[in-house]
Amino acid sequence: MDLEELKGQITFDGVRALEHEGDTYYLYDPHSDLPPERQMPFVTIVTGDRHDDFSRLDEPGTYRLNIGLTKATFTARFQQEGEIDYAARDVVMRHPVYGGQYWVCVVNPTDISVIRPLMAEAYQFGVRKYNNHQARTSGHSGQ
Repeated sequence: MDLEELKGQITFDGVRALEHEGDTYYLYDPHSDLPPERQMPFVTIVTGDRHDDFSRLDEPGTYRLNIGLTKATFTARFQQEGEIDYAARDVVMRHPVYGGQYWVCVVNPTDISVIRPLMAEAYQFGVRKYNNHQARTSGHSGQ
């Protein structure tokens, strides 16, 4: 699947896509009102080695999809031990930098049915965080 095909698959309600230097950051912000410090993406697509060079993204046509999961899903499914080839294509694996924050990645995914459930979970997690933030800031003050 090429980059534009993948972008076309990220169609969740209330999502805003921010682009910077060829990378795309997807965050749940249905009213476009999150302050900058709360704009945490749930999925990102990185197209070059500006942030790290583990996946050799400067090779033509190469990109990496990054997905932020819940701790429960991450620890149940992504406990790779030993050496990981972060440049391997079409393999869902721990993120080379943000694995400790429960992010996974896949370089040049080919099968949307494999990654769609992970993106859906990340989206739901983003919705939950947004709703929690809205509830905390909705004007309820102590009595």
